[in-house]
Amino acid sequence: MKKWLFPKRFAALRGFCITYLVFAFVIRLTLYFLSIKYIDFSVVNLFKVFSIGLLYDIGALSYIMAMSAVYLLLLPSEWYGSKFDRIATRVFYALFIFVMSFSFLAEITFWDEYQRRFNFIAIDYLLYTYTVIENIHETFPLQYLIVILLVISYVSIKIAAKRKAFKYSFESQEGLLRRVVPAVIIFAILGVYHFKVENKQAEVFDNMNENELAKSGLYSFFAAFNNLELSYTEFYKTLPEEELNSIIQKEVALQNDSLLNDSSIYRCIKNEGEEQYPNVIFVGLESMNAEFMKRFGYGEVITPALDSIFKNSIAFTNVYATGTRTIRGLEAIALSIPPTPGRSIVKRPNNENLFTIGEVFKQKGYSRTFITGGDGFFDNMAYFFSHSGFDIVDRTADPDDLEPLPTKRTQIRDDQVTFENAWGACDQDIYNVILDMADQDSKTDQPFFYLFMTNSNHPPYTYPDGVVDVPSGDGRTGSVKYADAAFGEFFRKAAKKDWFKNTVFVIMSDHCAYSAGRTYFNLSRHHIPALIYNLPSQKAVELDGLASQIDVFPTLFGYLNWSYKTNLFGKDLNKTPIEDQRAFIANHRSLGYLKNDQFLVLETQSASSIYTYDKKNNKLSECKCTDDCIEKEAIAYYQTAYEMFKNGQLSIEND
Repeated sequence: MKKWLFPKRFAALRGFCITYLVFAFVIRLTLYFLSIKYIDFSVVNLFKVFSIGLLYDIGALSYIMAMSAVYLLLLPSEWYGSKFDRIATRVFYALFIFVMSFSFLAEITFWDEYQRRFNFIAIDYLLYTYTVIENIHETFPLQYLIVILLVISYVSIKIAAKRKAFKYSFESQEGLLRRVVPAVIIFAILGVYHFKVENKQAEVFDNMNENELAKSGLYSFFAAFNNLELSYTEFYKTLPEEELNSIIQKEVALQNDSLLNDSSIYRCIKNEGEEQYPNVIFVGLESMNAEFMKRFGYGEVITPALDSIFKNSIAFTNVYATGTRTIRGLEAIALSIPPTPGRSIVKRPNNENLFTIGEVFKQKGYSRTFITGGDGFFDNMAYFFSHSGFDIVDRTADPDDLEPLPTKRTQIRDDQVTFENAWGACDQDIYNVILDMADQDSKTDQPFFYLFMTNSNHPPYTYPDGVVDVPSGDGRTGSVKYADAAFGEFFRKAAKKDWFKNTVFVIMSDHCAYSAGRTYFNLSRHHIPALIYNLPSQKAVELDGLASQIDVFPTLFGYLNWSYKTNLFGKDLNKTPIEDQRAFIANHRSLGYLKNDQFLVLETQSASSIYTYDKKNNKLSECKCTDDCIEKEAIAYYQTAYEMFKNGQLSIEND
């Protein structure tokens, strides 16, 4: 086989393949040890992880082999060993080694953040090269990293040369037939993997980490291109239209609500009492787990400000994030919609003029502004919110050089920033920007709504020196402490403002830090803090009902006694009976529905499974579904959300 797959002309390619597989083994072993606490070790599973992993590594390698085979097949034999051949072979050999080494090292960073091999998130990051490179540079000095990669490439070339790989390749006298046979074999291997082997076929374990370790990072990356958006109706269980409408309308329409359309969720919410119109500032806390708070049992006090305000608020104790990324959280908060499979609607085409919570504020006469300390271009945030009627305030380099937006865009100036990293200005600086904005906007008769995301609690975990007792860049604990310190400072300053007494603050995390666990759904890592602070004439209270991110703003609207027309899926928790409370928890492919102690998961290939959730021990135990109501409810929510977006029914014009 070696003679036919790797004749002398293919000797350099053979050397690269061996190098690639060795590196892939080392990276898988490294990731295995990084995940050891989440794995129930067994020799059998260890063997299976690395055996399946080898098969997927060969699949990833086949793409590179095919590119090399094209060159080796087409270059005439009289050019063997020519100056062009020698330079091209060595340059591309070094380039592939460099890229391969970089991707393997990047996998360690990606795994640390997401506990996954490369997926559609990694593809998204390709669109924001500057931000990602800056983040890598701030985490690992880029100059040293490049030197390391160059050394690896140089040593690899030297080893290949010592083993005479280049010599055999350049001195080969093999004819076309001897090149065609290995090329055909390589193309056949590529064809089998590309058309017949799916990435999810590696998922043969009960443990999420073992499933991911069995995959190849590069193969997962290639596979992700086909999964940026999944058709719900093609891949998941569905309901007939009539039954679908009946279930979803019953689910979203609460007491005193009036449905305005026989075939949609568009309805009029009716609340009794005098409507109130305070200013509203939403503070989105980046990667803030509920478990970081003393209130939820953290061993030390690292969020004293958040804990203090939580005690004096309308505090939600049982709210779950819909996903694991900021744009998934922003989608849930702004659109008040269950997550649809694939990427967030914030990043999809045809997401202009959708019905968001901003539209409800517009009905009540509010101005609306989206604020971020980074460049709003990242993750399409500025485009989405601007086309949803929000003015934009961000840290873009030069707004005049960008495509015009339909609303006003304001640049955060250099003199307003004391510290920033790849993700933008630090939290303290942006809080100060918000204070200045509120000072100006409060002088008008129009109430304002700000939707703001923090960003300091994020790798590379850097922040201004001297604010907390953990050095900048030292890890997650320090960044959580800094985020909380900046948060507390903001409220101390805000409390001294004239506009404070007429301003309500909605505070909620976008998602949790980390998602590591033994299963694909680690529900405790979706439990987030959420609260409504400084609401007039309301005493502090804890709301223990089960809720989703999509329910927090509808609950606020209830407290403000607003009656309004809406296309939102979220419900007022105070008007939702306990038996009807639910939460949505999903990744890009699996769609979860939590209700009572039952957790139902809708999977592709029209499959589903149901688990009993032991919240105290954060344990999911698969069981048999004895009642199809919970499955039909989950289908109704997810199918309706998908169809309404795809059919344009979420747009304001179709109200």
